[in-house]
Amino acid sequence: MSGAPELSATSLAIAADGVHLSFDGTQQVLSDVTLHVRQGEFVSLVGPSGCGKTTLLNLAAGLVAHTGKGSLTVGGQAPRQGNPQVGYMLARDSLMPWKTALGNAMFGMEVRGVPRAQAEERARAMLQEVGLAGFENALPKALSHGMRQRVALARTFAMGSPLLLMDEPFGALDAQTKLQLEDLLLRLCQQYKQSVLFVTHDLSEAVAVSDRVVVMTSRPGRIVADIPIDLPRPRSIRELQKDPHFHELYAQLWSHLESGWSKHEG
Repeated sequence: MSGAPELSATSLAIAADGVHLSFDGTQQVLSDVTLHVRQGEFVSLVGPSGCGKTTLLNLAAGLVAHTGKGSLTVGGQAPRQGNPQVGYMLARDSLMPWKTALGNAMFGMEVRGVPRAQAEERARAMLQEVGLAGFENALPKALSHGMRQRVALARTFAMGSPLLLMDEPFGALDAQTKLQLEDLLLRLCQQYKQSVLFVTHDLSEAVAVSDRVVVMTSRPGRIVADIPIDLPRPRSIRELQKDPHFHELYAQLWSHLESGWSKHEG
């Protein structure tokens, strides 16, 4: 598989400028959010539960209409549901229980009209990339949670979308499996050059995988900090735990997160 195609002539995968959003005209969810994600950049969103992180992903995916003030574009275009330039991975693997690992890895491509032979070839290649060679015919019930998330990763990357939206994809995994999949994600992003907007509640994870981490306040969500993660790439998740600067960045994020809570509540 080749690297991800470019979104468009623009250098920005996502451009949100002064975005406001409310539901039913009363419940304000986002307040004056400005966020730019460059092509090939990995940006994480952290913040309290309910602050609008997932809503921001849903706006970029075209799953929620942007009806408030400000502007939002994906690859220079208005977001739209079903955009082939955008892949979305959830916390739940969302695998279909009646399909094999190969069938699940192929499914997203089939929905987008990729010819079956081509979809199968790409899905097999990605299952091998994520360490599931030999499990192509296994049903989800025969796979561990971590293996199911590997299938979901294979499905997401096999579609070849240049922008990936990821909503706590490893949030329900045990610590060891989570570290393994974070390393795998770093390797895949390094290889295929996708732009990623990644939601997590785990500050260590945010520092480990990101080029930048954006901190939001509680609802209505506002951005209070945008922290560059100046750790060298390629990275090893395990080796990062020994790096003093990793822990400095973690402490910096935690300070901004606490500040966002106190200022918002005050």
